[in-house]
Amino acid sequence: MQQWFARLGSGWMVIAALCFALMSFFAANLGTRFDSFEVLFYRTFVGLLALLPAMLRRHEQLLTRHVGAHVKRSLMGYLSMAMLFYALAHLPLATAVTLNYTSSLSFALCFVLLRGERLSPPVLLALLLGFAGISFILRPSFDAGQWLPGLIGLGSGLCAGLAVFHVRELGELGEAPSVIVFWFFLLASLFGLGMVLLRGGFSLPDLPALLQLVAVGLFGLWGQLAMTRAYKEGRKYLVSSLSYLTVVFSALLGVLLQGQVLASSALTGMLLIVACGLLAIRGGR
Repeated sequence: MQQWFARLGSGWMVIAALCFALMSFFAANLGTRFDSFEVLFYRTFVGLLALLPAMLRRHEQLLTRHVGAHVKRSLMGYLSMAMLFYALAHLPLATAVTLNYTSSLSFALCFVLLRGERLSPPVLLALLLGFAGISFILRPSFDAGQWLPGLIGLGSGLCAGLAVFHVRELGELGEAPSVIVFWFFLLASLFGLGMVLLRGGFSLPDLPALLQLVAVGLFGLWGQLAMTRAYKEGRKYLVSSLSYLTVVFSALLGVLLQGQVLASSALTGMLLIVACGLLAIRGGR
């Protein structure tokens, strides 16, 4: 089993996409009960509580020589999530999610602008096809006067792209996925605690809500670990393209668990995302 995991490489992103879809499913159920910053706090704090004992049992090194890089990664990750939650509150769901998924494009742009890389035509086409697939599935729309939430939603995608760029950098510096996730969860939990206290404090969850908050944290943890390992070990543009699978899995969860019906445009979008992954496989690193 360990040898199979070791060979996954970019395939860790498929596992991450499924975990993030499940996390989003439970988070959406909590949206009417809790302030978005509370859910965001539990998303990282529960994961931190689950991750820390496991790291201590394995005698993993928690201290790091790259604190500045972890702060940049954590700040960008938290800003991305906070802006996404703002966009979700002020835009149609499909529009907010689509804007956030410009992250794969901004991730590629980081390598072009900050490292001088050139995107091969298959990689560029794969990223654009994946984004088109997201648009077909979600069918975003804007109403008049929504330009500010729209810009903030676009900012969430830009920050997410910068965050995974820093994840890749930390992997290149030799940081283990668990250490990268530990520092992100620790710093994001501190950011989140401050925001919750500024907004009036915590609500008291009942048992069903508490179980869903724990599910948000655990699936967020597993998704974060798998994503971090994918960007550390896999081909970066293939991993970025596979991240679009989160929306496919979310749509399928809606069908299986909520009785939703997929429109023909959604099926077209899923095929585009599959094509995106196949092109990315041919597109080099």
